[in-house]
This record gives sequence, structure tokens and C-alpha cells, in this order.
Amino acid sequence: MFKKEWIKNKLKDGHVFRKLNVRGKTFIEYEPIETAWVPVIGHNYEYIYCLWVAGSFKGKGIAKELLEYAIKDAREKGKSGLCTLSSRKKKPFLQERKFFEHFGFRVVDEVGEYQLLALSFDDKETPRFHDNVRKMTIDQDEFTIYYSPACPYVQYEVQELTQYCQNNDLKINFIKVDSLEKAKSLPCVFNHWANFYKGQFISHTILKANSFQKLLNKY
Repeated sequence: MFKKEWIKNKLKDGHVFRKLNVRGKTFIEYEPIETAWVPVIGHNYEYIYCLWVAGSFKGKGIAKELLEYAIKDAREKGKSGLCTLSSRKKKPFLQERKFFEHFGFRVVDEVGEYQLLALSFDDKETPRFHDNVRKMTIDQDEFTIYYSPACPYVQYEVQELTQYCQNNDLKINFIKVDSLEKAKSLPCVFNHWANFYKGQFISHTILKANSFQKLLNKY
């Protein structure tokens, strides 16, 4: 099960994938926090998986339009707000904090350099990371990757890394996050992918073969 099938199965949960009518990566993707495949808990919020505007479409107000749509949609549905994963410094595959702060989002929880941002419409309790997230460690020493089919790039990189490790006699352990229960109880911050080595969380970045080898060399 990968991206298209995953979205199809998630529609019943209120999953929204809104793409503008242009030829390019310009979309926002979100769903109710109760069913979102991330280790974030809360009530009556929407969780934004991804807001992506790529290439020549940047700087044209598209990200603003997409986020404003999600905010309006959440209000019309009677939600208490929206939340998303970010960090203290700009990182790939995470939402840019300063952009979201412009719309009223604020930091409501932190684990290391990672931050949970939320825009609240009322005074009810804000979302937070699941307690398990604060571990940021696992028992396995070998390189371990948690991944979910929520991102289209994941399928290709799992295949590439599997082949690379077979060709180079390297050990790697893949753990597919394929249920809500697994996602909510993960031992680290997570959107679609998480890397562990020697039992320690390294990063959330989706890896290609060369970046994987660089991490092995570094640690």
C-alpha cells in the first residue's frame, strides 16, 4: 500500500488532499488529528501532513492560498484548530515555522529541535506529542528506518536502499508504519520517515543510497 491507495483508504477519515489546478507540486494535505498517522494526540484538530509549493510556483502566494483554504475548511467543520510538525531551524520535509507563525500558529510542544505548531480557534486543550515520542531511542543497534506510505517518495527510496544494502552487504531494518496504532505509538517525531542508528534517533529525512552511506560513515 503506497500513496494513492493510502489516500483512497484515508478518505473515510476525512483526509483532504487539495491541489491547485497547475502542473506542478502545489498542494496541502491534512486530516483529523484523531486519525492522522503521526504520534501526535489531541481532540478536534486537523493535522497538516504537508504544504508543498515547488519550483517556479514559489513566491506567488500559492502557499498562502492553500493554507488559508485549510484554515477556512477547519473553521467551517467546527474544528478547534490545526497543527503541524516543524523545527527550530528550517529542515527538509517539515513545515517552515516562520511562515505558519504569520497565520497565528504557535509552538505548543517540543522534543529536542522539533516543534509542534498549532493554530487554535478556542481555549480548549491544544495537541501534544505522544509521551513515547520523547524517548527518541530504540533497542536495535542496526540502522533502522520507520516509514509510512503517506509520502510518494518513500516507496522508491525503500527499494533503492534495500538494493544498495544487498549489493554492499550492509544491514538495514525497515519498519513499516501501516496502521493508526503503530503511528500513534512511535518512539520519535515522525511525519513519513525516521532514521535510527545504534539505538539513537538521527533524523527524519528520507534517504537515498548516497545520503545513507554518508550517515553510516558519520556515525
